[in-house]
Amino acid sequence: MTDEPETIGSANDDGETTPDEREMLIVTGMSGAGRSTVGNALEDLGWYVVDNLPPQMLRPLSELVERAGATLPRIAAIVDIRGRDFFYELRDIIQGLRNGFDVRVVFLDATDAALVRRFESVRRPHPLQGDGTILDGIVAERARMAEIREMSDLVIDTSDLNIHQLATITTESFAHESTAGVSVTLLTFGFKYGLPTDADLVADARFLPNPFWVEELKSLTGLDDAVSDYVLGQQGAREFVDDYARALEPVLAGYQRENKRHVTIAVGCTGGKHRSVAVARALQDKIAALPGAIVSIKHRDVGRE
Repeated sequence: MTDEPETIGSANDDGETTPDEREMLIVTGMSGAGRSTVGNALEDLGWYVVDNLPPQMLRPLSELVERAGATLPRIAAIVDIRGRDFFYELRDIIQGLRNGFDVRVVFLDATDAALVRRFESVRRPHPLQGDGTILDGIVAERARMAEIREMSDLVIDTSDLNIHQLATITTESFAHESTAGVSVTLLTFGFKYGLPTDADLVADARFLPNPFWVEELKSLTGLDDAVSDYVLGQQGAREFVDDYARALEPVLAGYQRENKRHVTIAVGCTGGKHRSVAVARALQDKIAALPGAIVSIKHRDVGRE
């Protein structure tokens, strides 16, 4: 790779970005080299990503970024040979945009052998092969791409990278300082209504006494302090919260290394109203203190009769 990109700026005190803080990233390169993977990783980092954009649309897009200000400070455009004859204008358009605007170009490359192997694995033709072979298309594309590669700010050779490794490189190169390493959703639920289909991890709070059987707590939920105090005051409750949060630390760190940016941790009890809610609320602060984690909480079954 070439030199690392500069640190991305933040909004000023008025909540607006200065011209130097508004960025456009152009992602281009060889077909099959991983543009979609990079685009997905950028979206996870909070970039607004536009795929398969004709080069002529880059100027209007830059004007949109300027008008949007802080609401759209970072935008990435994936531009490639699918732009057909329009692609020949990309070099001049990039040079024009660089006069007074922060535009960077990322070029994804790979060896001919790696690209042939990828096209064969998905059984799709190369966009430029016509009546020839996949390799003929790659050779033609490489010739068209030569000038763009030369003017790129960052060249990534993906020949020996899998999609996870490429996503990691993208994250390391373009993550904003304030971007969470992993977004954690704590989802409370009742086992009697079924497991959440999107849960990555499931914790069971049914080992604790059920406030449902305490007359003054029955009509309340874990959102009420009286229920929370009752649940967390039971033997083993605090230990469970502390130990579970501690056990999650290497898990969330590993998710970040593997570029899993969103995780749902389901916390269940019988009805999803009392114990699961109280335990999830206690877990929220513990998990939020872990490196790179931003936590939100949702209660699936609290409102059920």
